[in-house]
Amino acid sequence: MSRGKSVLHVLPMLAWVYSCGFTYISNMYVCLCVFYSLFPSVRCNVDSKVSRVAWLNRTTILFAGNEKWSLDPRVILMENTAVTEYSIKIQNVDVHDEGPYVCSILTNRKPKSTKVHLIVQVPARITNISKDITVNEGSNVNLMCLAVGRPEANIVWKHHSPRGTHKFVTEGENLELTAITKEQSGTYECIASNDISSPDVRTVEVTINYPPFISKARSMGTSVGQKGVLQCEASAVPRADFEWYKEDRRQVFPLKTQGKQSMLIFFNVSEEDYGNYTCVATNIMGITNASIILYGPGAMHDVNGAAVLPRCSVCLLLTVTLIYLLKF
Repeated sequence: MSRGKSVLHVLPMLAWVYSCGFTYISNMYVCLCVFYSLFPSVRCNVDSKVSRVAWLNRTTILFAGNEKWSLDPRVILMENTAVTEYSIKIQNVDVHDEGPYVCSILTNRKPKSTKVHLIVQVPARITNISKDITVNEGSNVNLMCLAVGRPEANIVWKHHSPRGTHKFVTEGENLELTAITKEQSGTYECIASNDISSPDVRTVEVTINYPPFISKARSMGTSVGQKGVLQCEASAVPRADFEWYKEDRRQVFPLKTQGKQSMLIFFNVSEEDYGNYTCVATNIMGITNASIILYGPGAMHDVNGAAVLPRCSVCLLLTVTLIYLLKF
């Protein structure tokens, strides 16, 4: 008895599969593999010397000649083929169809067979992933992503930050983030792949609560009778609430808050409006403040926007002080 063996890789419901056959060449039966059809099919080529032929799956007879023994409606004997061809087709293949298939023939009362091993390949698919989560800054976060596939799915995590940057984080089902910071907020992308088809991608949104910090607070100079606007910008999650004070008195001037920016508006500046103002930003995580000055055209201000005395006034003050000291 001569035997041959081949391996047949197929993808469920996909269009590129192999067909393996068995033919008699130079006193030898040879297994042939070719591209064949939309469904996995196993082909056995025989010649006129063959008196009986059958297809088996493990120990189960699928077809004996033209007679179907299998109860599975998906397994059919292919028609309109060459006289020497004896092929079966499996429709809607799944992982349970994997295993050995044997084409067995009888020629001159001598049994011969060839075997092909069907390997069902399954594209990677994510079956479970962590839900979106909101935590406080400094917390520990564990994300999970489970996937199936044949071959086994490879899982990669990527981080997409709110600033638009993205980077590789780690491989594996679990992602651990210790003492998380606000810079680690954003979208975490789980990518499952096994090179069978396009990767399966799912995402988890991680929101991180953190206290306000004032990122922009600039003073302003304007003349009496003109419009003045003091601006204060604070980053925070949840979004910060703003209040304005002058010398411990809460301001009731028109306020405009837009996103993370608050503006204190003076439509007609008077001398009494000049001075130091405090912008206070609060949320459930904390509070912060910044000093902002509204000054007149005679005042100077430093690079941070804080008002200072004009240079000539400083010189005059030093001169008066020196004369006062020389008297003694």
